[in-house]
Amino acid sequence: MMINLQCPTTQICVSKCPERFVTYVEMQIKSQSNLSHWAYYRRFCKSSSVKPQKSLTEILLDEECPTAIFPSKPFFQRCFPDFSTFNGTLTVGNKTTFEDGSGKTRNVMELKAAANGINRLLKARSVGTQVFEDYSTSWFWILIGLIIAMLLSWIFLILLRHTAGFLFWIFMLGVLGIVGYGIWHCYREYHRLQGQPTSELTIYDVGIQTDVSIYFELKQTWFTFMIILCIIEAIITIMLIFLRNRIQLAIALLKEGSKAVGYIPSTLIYPFSTFILISICISYWAVTAVFLATSGTPVYKVMTPGGQCIHENRTCDPEIFNTTDIYKTCPGAKCNFAFYGGKSLYHKYITVFQIYNLFAFLWLINFVLALGQCTLAGAFAAYYWATKKPDDIPPFPLLTAFGRAIRYHTGSLAFGSLILASVQMFRIVLEYMDRRIKHAQSKFSKFLQCCLKCCFWCLEGVVKFLNKNAYIMIAIYGKNFCKSAKDAFNLLMRNVVRVTIMDKVTEFVLILGKILVAGTIGILAFLLFTQRIPMIVKGPTSLNYYWVPMLTVIFGSFIIAHGFFSVYAMCIDTLFVCFCEDLERNDGSTEKPYFISPSLHGILIKKQLVPREQKK
Repeated sequence: MMINLQCPTTQICVSKCPERFVTYVEMQIKSQSNLSHWAYYRRFCKSSSVKPQKSLTEILLDEECPTAIFPSKPFFQRCFPDFSTFNGTLTVGNKTTFEDGSGKTRNVMELKAAANGINRLLKARSVGTQVFEDYSTSWFWILIGLIIAMLLSWIFLILLRHTAGFLFWIFMLGVLGIVGYGIWHCYREYHRLQGQPTSELTIYDVGIQTDVSIYFELKQTWFTFMIILCIIEAIITIMLIFLRNRIQLAIALLKEGSKAVGYIPSTLIYPFSTFILISICISYWAVTAVFLATSGTPVYKVMTPGGQCIHENRTCDPEIFNTTDIYKTCPGAKCNFAFYGGKSLYHKYITVFQIYNLFAFLWLINFVLALGQCTLAGAFAAYYWATKKPDDIPPFPLLTAFGRAIRYHTGSLAFGSLILASVQMFRIVLEYMDRRIKHAQSKFSKFLQCCLKCCFWCLEGVVKFLNKNAYIMIAIYGKNFCKSAKDAFNLLMRNVVRVTIMDKVTEFVLILGKILVAGTIGILAFLLFTQRIPMIVKGPTSLNYYWVPMLTVIFGSFIIAHGFFSVYAMCIDTLFVCFCEDLERNDGSTEKPYFISPSLHGILIKKQLVPREQKK
C-alpha cells in the first residue's frame, strides 16, 4: 500500500531512475565477466561498500540492495514504473512479463496493480503533457487570436463614438447569430451520433474521465449544450423586447462615454497597469502560501506491507525505531518520511497564518481594483466638469488622477477595500464550513447555511456597488470614504429610477459586446483548429485536444474585452454620477447652466437646456 507517495520498502536517493530490467542474481552472473554491470546496479544500493559476492538472502536480510530494478520514470521526485502501450498491450520497458528477483515470473498487470495508487496521477500527467504539447504547437495562433481580440475591442470602442446606434444593433444581432450558430452545431453533432451504440451512454455511465473528448462522443452532451444555448437565446430575445424603450438612453450614454474615452485615450491602457499590480499580489500570496505550507520539520510515519499493523501511520523516530516495541510487534515495519510539520508554537498557528495571508490577498486585490476605479473616475470627472471640451480638460488627466489618488485617498481606498475583503472572507469561511460539515448537517442547518451564503452574496454585490460610487465621489470632491459613500448613496437614491435604467441597460449592452468579441474569436479559433478552413489558412494539424487552444483563445479574448469595456463602464458610471450632481447644483438657467451635453440631457430629462458654450 502507498502512503503519501511512499512504499514500505527501503528508500534511497538516486541521481537517475533505472532504465532497464535487471535482477540481483542476473547482475551477479554478468559482473563476473564485466564489472560495469555491478557499477550500474550499485547506484541503487544503500551503500557503495556492498560487495556483489553477497548472496540474495544476505541482501534481503540487510536490505542493502533491491532484488530487482525496473524501467522507471521520475514523477513527483520519485521513480515509478514506466508504463506504455504497444499495439494495444500494456508494457513496461517493452515487456509484458519479467523476473521479480526471487525466481518468479510476474505479469505487467501485477506491477500495475501494485502501483494503482499512483496510476491516476500518471494518467493525469500524461494528459497534462499532451495539453502542454498543444500549447507549444498552437501558441502562435493563440497569440494572434488575442491580438485580434484586442484590435476588435478597440475598433468597437472607436465605432461606438460615431455609430453607437448602428453598432448597438450589430451587438444584438451578432450575439444572437453566434448563439444560433452554436445551437445549429450542437444539433448537427447530435444528429451525427444518431444510431451509434456508444453515443447512447450517459455522462453518469461514463463517469469522470481525464480524456474530455470521450464526452463529446455522447448524444447527451450535445443535447445538454443545445438546451443551454436555446435558453440563452430566449433570455436575450426577451430582454431585448422588454428593454426596447430604453435603447435610446443606452445609445446616448454610449456616445457620451465614447467622447470621453476618445478625449482621454490613455484610459484604455490603464487596465494593463491593473493587471500587473494584480499579478504582483497573486505572486506574493502564492509564494507566502507555499512557504507556510512547506515550513516545518520532517515527520515520519510507520508503514508496513499491506498496512496490517495496529501502529500503521503513527508518528515515529527513524533513529530509534529499530529499538521500539513497534518494530518488534510489526515485523517488516518501516519508519518512512511522510511530510513536513511540527509541534512548536509556530507550527500550531500555520493555519492561522494561512488565513491571514488569504485575507491580506483579498485586501490587496480589492485595493488595486479600487485604485483603478478612483483613478479612472478622476480622469472622466475632469472631462465632464470641463467648460469647453476638450480645451479645458487638464493635461495628463489620467496621470494626475492617479497621483491624486495615491497621495490623498490611499486611506479611503484601503478602508473601502477592507470592508469588501471582510465580506468576501466571511463568504469563504461559510463555503469552507459547508464543505467540511456537509454530511453531518440537518435540513434546517443546510437551509440556514444556504440563506447565509445567499445573504453574503447579495451583501458583497451591494458593497461593490456602493464602493464604486463612493470612489467616484472621492475623485470628484476628495472627501473621506464614509462621507463619500453617504453622499453617493443619497444621490443615487434621489435618482433611483435613472440609476436602474442606466445601470442595467448599459451593463447589458457591454456584456453583449464582450460576448460578441469572445464569440467571434471563438468561432474563428474553432474553424482554424478543427481544419474547417484549410483553403484560407492552414492551422496546426498535430493537436491532441483542439478544445485546449480554442478555450484558451475564447477565455483570453473575453478577459481582454472585459478590460477594455470595464473602462467604458467606469466612464459611463462616472458621467452618470456627475450628471446627477450637475442637476442638483445647476438649474439650466443662464447663471447656472448644465455641464451635460444637450443630446444626452434631452433624453435623460425633459427640461429647457441652457448649455455652456462648448467648443465642438
